[in-house]
Amino acid sequence: MQILNQKNNNNNKKVRGLRKSQLLLMGSFLVFIGIFVLSYNHLVFLKDQVFANMEIAIAGMNLPVEEEKEVDVPVADNISDGTVYQQSAKEIDYSKYLGVLEIPKIGLKRGFYSTDSKYNSIEYNVSVLPGSTMPNVINGNLMLMAHSGDAYISFFAYLYRLNIGDSAYITYQGQKYRYRMVNIYTVPKTGKVAIYRNYNKTTLTLITCTKNDDTTQTIYIAELV
Repeated sequence: MQILNQKNNNNNKKVRGLRKSQLLLMGSFLVFIGIFVLSYNHLVFLKDQVFANMEIAIAGMNLPVEEEKEVDVPVADNISDGTVYQQSAKEIDYSKYLGVLEIPKIGLKRGFYSTDSKYNSIEYNVSVLPGSTMPNVINGNLMLMAHSGDAYISFFAYLYRLNIGDSAYITYQGQKYRYRMVNIYTVPKTGKVAIYRNYNKTTLTLITCTKNDDTTQTIYIAELV
């Protein structure tokens, strides 16, 4: 009987030892699974962060940038003939013009001619600079220039009143295009003007002498809405 009890005790110890081993093995397995899950989630997070950063970098590469281009321009001045410029109240036949510039904020409405016309001169009208493109050319730039001051031909006398966000309109071939002012800056009066604009936008550039400053010209950059 004593031998039988000893055998049973030995068997019970073996069973308890086996169960303990199984529990340890199962516990280790669960710990491994837990570590794997946590590590996997962390790796997924890192992967997402890396791809997000790559997407941001790629998006940044595609952002439009402002570029500089210099154009030759005649010298626009603040000129005076003793009169104060005022938009003519008489009826004007705009059909003779290539296009029409309107800026309601300053009461300006003036036609302009093509670059091959003898009337395309700041001594007569708002002048279209060589290299300009009309509003129907995607990502093009229509560059207009006129005198400021208080003479009759000072058609850009009141551009200095414009602010970022103001509107300007060009009527061309029966269609009216609206532009919004996005940049205003000055450059030295040297016969060349640096044009800073977004080459992914259709642009209107207005150039005139800076008010009360005979040494600089002011550039107004507007983008098609």
